Amino acid sequence: MLVAVLLGGSVGWVRLRADGHLYYSAAAAPRAPVALVFGAEVYPDGSPSPFLAGRLELARQLFVAGKVRALLVTGDHRRWRYDEPDAMRAWLVDHGVPMERIVTDYAGFDSYQSCARAKRIFGVRRALVVSQDFHIPRATALCRSVGIDADGVGDTGQHRWDAYPRNWVREQFADVKAIYSMVVRPDPEFLGRREHGVDRAVR
Repeated sequence: MLVAVLLGGSVGWVRLRADGHLYYSAAAAPRAPVALVFGAEVYPDGSPSPFLAGRLELARQLFVAGKVRALLVTGDHRRWRYDEPDAMRAWLVDHGVPMERIVTDYAGFDSYQSCARAKRIFGVRRALVVSQDFHIPRATALCRSVGIDADGVGDTGQHRWDAYPRNWVREQFADVKAIYSMVVRPDPEFLGRREHGVDRAVR
C-alpha cells in the first residue's frame, strides 16, 4: 500500500507540474528559441533506435516549422564507443538541419541532468522539450523545476509496440526519482565552464 501511495503521489505531482505545458505535434507547439532533445538508445552501427528517431523527427519538424531556431541534443557519451549526441546530430544533418543550428551535450546521463546542464552550462531559459509522449510529462516537469520555461512536445508515434508498454511502466516508477530531483536539485555529475553554443546557434 505504501508503494502504491508513493508511486501514485509521484505520478500525480509530476503531471501537475507539467499540466498546461504539454503538446503532441509540431503544429500545436508554441515557439521557443531552442528545442532540448533527449537521447535514447543508439545501435552499434551509430543509427538511432526507433524511439530516438521519433524524437529527432519531431525536433526536425519543429525546426522546419520555425517553432525553434536551434536544437540542443543531450545524451549519454560516458563510454568512448557509445555516443548518443553525435549520432543524434548526424541524423539531423542527414535530414536537412544545418550543422550550425545543432548543439551537443555529451553529459546528459539522465533527464534531470540534461535539464540542469541545459540551464547551468548552456544558459537555456526558454525551451521546447522533445521526447516520447510517455516521457514528456516528467521531462517537462524536471526542466521547469530547474528554472527553464519549458513546454513539452511528445512524439506519439508507436515505433515499437513490443517495447512501448515496458517503457510506459518504467516511466511511472521513474517519477519517484524525479520527485527527489525536483525537491533536492542536486548538482549534475559533470559541471564546467559556461558554454555559448546555444547562444550562437539561435542568433
